[in-house]
Amino acid sequence: MEKPVSAESASASIDEKIRELGDWRGKTLAKVRDIIREADPEIVEEWKWMGTPVWSRGGIICTGETYKNVVKMTFAKGAALEDPSGLFNSSLEGNTRRAIDVHEGDAIDEAALKDLIRAAVALNLMGKSKPKPR
Repeated sequence: MEKPVSAESASASIDEKIRELGDWRGKTLAKVRDIIREADPEIVEEWKWMGTPVWSRGGIICTGETYKNVVKMTFAKGAALEDPSGLFNSSLEGNTRRAIDVHEGDAIDEAALKDLIRAAVALNLMGKSKPKPR
């Protein structure tokens, strides 16, 4: 079982990942991180699965994975979210998750992304407030 990482340690690990990438992917991950923090300052940064940045509040909101040609934001409950701006462009076939792939040079619609993040938080918090069946 993976040992939990403190929020301070997780944030430091994300800082280090951004530095290590040192290219457009690091800049994009840093930009996405800033947008997430601006959307909801109560979101907690986590470091899971041997090196994946994760943002949570009432449950996982999204992950920030980096690959050779893409920075991928995977929303844990993306299929349940309205996406009027059409940000989701990957993992569209699943019943639960949805993702946004950001390629080098792509512009990020910050306002739409903040709305999507806030909707994901609201969905998580709504699930937390439901009474448990007996």
